Amino acid sequence: MNYPQQSSASQHHITAQSIALANQHYENFPVASFFLPKNLRAPISLIYSFARQADDFADEGHISIEERLALLDGFRDELELLQAYIKPKTSFFLTLGEMIKARKLPYAPFFDLLDAFSQDVVKTRYQNFAEVLDYCKRSANPVGRLMLHLYGQSHEDNIALSDQICSALQIINFLQDIAIDFNKNDGKQRIYMCQDELAQFGITEQDLSTWVNHQAPVNAQWQAFMQFNLNRVQALMQVGKPLGKILKGRIGFEMRMIIAGGERIIHKINRAKGDIFNQRPRLHGGDWLVIFFKALFRI
Repeated sequence: MNYPQQSSASQHHITAQSIALANQHYENFPVASFFLPKNLRAPISLIYSFARQADDFADEGHISIEERLALLDGFRDELELLQAYIKPKTSFFLTLGEMIKARKLPYAPFFDLLDAFSQDVVKTRYQNFAEVLDYCKRSANPVGRLMLHLYGQSHEDNIALSDQICSALQIINFLQDIAIDFNKNDGKQRIYMCQDELAQFGITEQDLSTWVNHQAPVNAQWQAFMQFNLNRVQALMQVGKPLGKILKGRIGFEMRMIIAGGERIIHKINRAKGDIFNQRPRLHGGDWLVIFFKALFRI
């Protein structure tokens, strides 16, 4: 059974909005970049729009936990309608559903993303690295899997390497955004850093609050903690890095760009000696030039 399709004009409008949304938001890593095949920029932008909207439900604005979860449940309900070949309630999901059907994408990654965003609403502490990786499995890895499906490269070995890269990128994002996450949602103080490791390095939440509010410089314990995390995430990236050479053509170049972008952020955090509170790393023009040449020459 198929649900009725919407007009091409309406579909084009929603797709154009999704592409604009992808282009408006600053990202360290490419979303629907110039290097992607033109025919995939619209599908990737729709996926990005889905994730961006759901992520905003979890983080943005001043609404209650119950309201945030209800908004995410609304997205989940729409996905379930699509999966059951029932017409969704909104034009966005009608467009998304048509793209999913045309590209033969699995629904599991979309549901996994919603699970991760819902978890963000209710969970603010991660006891150990296994919990962090479990979150990455649902918050980041699904995006890589969807990209591989779009390129027709979703082989088991490729997926395993992609998962390593995506988890590494998510953790890099955690490292650069420690201060931002700590102050999200009216001081909810979300901390993705492992509680057992913070304790191991003698770092308290009061220390974090002091550094976030620029009341004191970071100490040696924090620098050692950050170096430990950077070494680990660099190792994760190295495991997945061969995927950039395995994949051919534009997808391979795009993957090498993404990997080089993650490595560039690691370099910037290292150069700041872990002080992301005063020197949050961002990618600028010169950085993108370095990234481009590393991707071009397969470094």
